[in-house]
Amino acid sequence: MATNLTLEALPQAVPDPDPVQPPGTEGFTTMMGWARWVALAVCILGLFAAGALMAIQSRRGEGGEHVGKIGMALGGVIVISAGASLVGFLVS
Repeated sequence: MATNLTLEALPQAVPDPDPVQPPGTEGFTTMMGWARWVALAVCILGLFAAGALMAIQSRRGEGGEHVGKIGMALGGVIVISAGASLVGFLVS
C-alpha cells in the first residue's frame, strides 16, 4: 500500500521528536564534564608553557618557533569545545 505524498505535504510527514536523555546516562555526562575540564586545563598549561618558552628564547631570536605551538594549543581548545558542545546537544 503506497501513500501518495505531494511535495507540499512532505515537510509535515517528517517526524521531529524532542531530544531526550536516555535513562542511566547521568554518570556519562559527569565523566564528559570532567574530561572536558581536564582537557581544557591541559591546553591552558600548554599555552603558559609556550608563552614562557617564547619569552625566554626571544633574546636568542628563536621566539617565533613557538607560534606553531600556541596555534596547536588554541586548535585543541576549539576541537575540545566543539566536541563538548556536540555531546551536550546530543545528550540534553
